[in-house]
Amino acid sequence: MPIIKVIGIDIGETRVGVALGSTETKYASPLITLLNNDTLFSNLEKIIKENEVGLIVAGLPRNLDNEETMQTKYSRKVAEEIKNKLSIEVVFQDEALTSVKARDELDARKKPYEKGDIDKLAACYILEDYLIGSS
Repeated sequence: MPIIKVIGIDIGETRVGVALGSTETKYASPLITLLNNDTLFSNLEKIIKENEVGLIVAGLPRNLDNEETMQTKYSRKVAEEIKNKLSIEVVFQDEALTSVKARDELDARKKPYEKGDIDKLAACYILEDYLIGSS
């Protein structure tokens, strides 16, 4: 399998958390939190070009019964727009409880953090789950 740089995204209506990883290392790290506004696509395009990204892994939210929700539909819509506008492959990864896990980890550090820190750490967990599962 070729080595591909990958970004993971945690799509929210206000913010999009972004993490960067590689299919070679199977490791991801939080990168940035972008505002989900009219600059989202140009900011993602810049990240893709600067890091030579070949794939985007988007978190797919579902409820605790594994059913699709309004947020699932919204995430699918944004991911489709990213795919079409930026001409890059987008795949989905279950994001169950990644934001909860991120919040817990940040709370355990006992240092101040912002909501955007949760988003980019959740994106990291989404991407790591994908990279480990694709081995």
